[in-house]
Amino acid sequence: MSEYKAELERLLQQEDDLQFPEFTNHTAFQIGCRLIEKAVQESKSIAVTIVRDGEMLFHSKMEGTNAGNDSWIKRKSNVVHHFGHSSYYMHVLFKSNGSSIESSSLDSADYAAEGGAFPLILKNVGIVGTIAASGLPGDQDHQIIVSVLEEFLRS
Repeated sequence: MSEYKAELERLLQQEDDLQFPEFTNHTAFQIGCRLIEKAVQESKSIAVTIVRDGEMLFHSKMEGTNAGNDSWIKRKSNVVHHFGHSSYYMHVLFKSNGSSIESSSLDSADYAAEGGAFPLILKNVGIVGTIAASGLPGDQDHQIIVSVLEEFLRS
């Protein structure tokens, strides 16, 4: 567990730092477009879905993605809603204690503890949705979201 401690703390810090004072439909559009633009700049191909309060506000799929990416997004987002943390945090946590999504009595057909779904957190409110990407290895799906959110919230 100690080898994962720093990474788990870093991931929790991201969740503390990357919170929004408000999150409008326009905010979802801006972030979604920035995610796609970043993937284009890096010659990567992703699908992106942003959901707030159960309503899809943004969805885009680049060439090279398919329905499988939609399934990954749903399964990773389900992990965020169930555990209240990013799907990558849960991936690292399960890895750190030698367990898995199945060992938590959840069906892997509906839940995927793999990087790529980040909690949409409103300050003084809590988690109201997810910002999710699929198409890259899980740690990279997570990182592209985090990097865009860091840039957006700084501006």
